[in-house]
Amino acid sequence: MENGIAIQVVLPLALFTIMLGVGMSLRVSEFSLLWRKPAVVLVGVLSQLLLLPLLGWVVVLCFQLPPVLAVGVMILTFAPGGATSNMITYLSRGDTALSVCLTAVSGLITPFTMPILTVLTVSYWMGEEAAIEFPVMITMVKLLLISLLPALLGTLIHHRWPAFCGRIEPYVKVMACLFLVLVVFGIVKANWVELPTLVLELGPAVVVLVSLAMLLGYGVARQMRLTTEQGITMAVEVGIQNAAMALLVTGGILHNAEMSASALIYGVLMNIPAFGLITYRFFTARTLLKRSV
Repeated sequence: MENGIAIQVVLPLALFTIMLGVGMSLRVSEFSLLWRKPAVVLVGVLSQLLLLPLLGWVVVLCFQLPPVLAVGVMILTFAPGGATSNMITYLSRGDTALSVCLTAVSGLITPFTMPILTVLTVSYWMGEEAAIEFPVMITMVKLLLISLLPALLGTLIHHRWPAFCGRIEPYVKVMACLFLVLVVFGIVKANWVELPTLVLELGPAVVVLVSLAMLLGYGVARQMRLTTEQGITMAVEVGIQNAAMALLVTGGILHNAEMSASALIYGVLMNIPAFGLITYRFFTARTLLKRSV
């Protein structure tokens, strides 16, 4: 599969399907946090949309990444985690309701913030001429159609036909996974020669960024005196980004293969700190269970 087809056709289908599945899994009760604990949701969203890009900027400067890779990493920080962060929160024994609520709220905002922050980033690292070529309004429309619209559609379907949603949701997830596998195959094939060099150049920065972002999210939660479960959720939601959304911007709009490869590498390496957290929480839970017996 050619990289262009993977990015231009299959990836939007994958994102649409993923966000449809997210919407179909939403319950009205999960949004009760918006009026029960608005401060928690507000701080979580601000940490995703403001603190993480600032942290990404610091990491990119410290590792002195080339401009094209720096832009790729920064675009990742503009795309808060989606269904993946919800799954990791669940496996880490975090507050899943808070995770879903943060995903939903940030998903409403990202289509507007991501294009603006992207054009500022492109201008800073690649010059004004490159920034002028970035279609801000078109990008907003695309993100709205591919991320926000299917999420709202899925929520309406669940509200109207909950039993039908329960039956079809597993198939939606399988379709999304198949689409993403095709996208990954296309990008890896297109960047096969450069991929080992990109992994060596970008890998350490990605692992450090994800690890520090998770610590940042957990630290913010502790400062607010939240529960351990809520702290775990904040760590995951701030630390795990939506690599598929970043791929859409870097490949489908900026048409830059290196940036797309950067997003792909991030999508793989972010699982290292995530797996470490899941393992830590698993053994912590076992230790607490033994002590209680």
